[in-house]
Amino acid sequence: MTSQWDAQMEAFGAFIRSQRRLANLTLRQLAELTSLSNPYLSELERGMHQPTVRVLKQLSSALNVSAEMLLAEAGLLEREAGGRGEDRVSSDTVERAIRTDDQLDETQKAALLAVYQSMAKGGGTGGSSSRDGTGGAAGGSSSRDSARGGTSSGMSGEPG
Repeated sequence: MTSQWDAQMEAFGAFIRSQRRLANLTLRQLAELTSLSNPYLSELERGMHQPTVRVLKQLSSALNVSAEMLLAEAGLLEREAGGRGEDRVSSDTVERAIRTDDQLDETQKAALLAVYQSMAKGGGTGGSSSRDGTGGAAGGSSSRDSARGGTSSGMSGEPG
């Protein structure tokens, strides 16, 4: 059981690292956004720690990923087909597929995620625009983007 849990924590750490890189954040920037220490986040990404619910909530907010998705990735939430959260799980599944597609570069992933999220939140109607008036364009800023002083376009030049 321990080796299975260790493997789960390593997979969770890899997921956090990929989400951080997708968000164009350094460990130091993520540490500032979450009020967690840089060394702790580094160890978390390497699967050395089991995150608390408080840590998962902070990561969820900073990385713009649902808390449910993080709980499932950490192995702390069972996903059941046919339950009330079925729509949310399928949305998370689509987002995960986009984020982990090796054929897409980071800009393409960000654009696809922005379009998908605007369509999912807007009810999926073809001509509707998103809440912020950007029409779901990838260049729109979020509160997470403004917190780090930029947009999600990856213009910072810093490696993940």
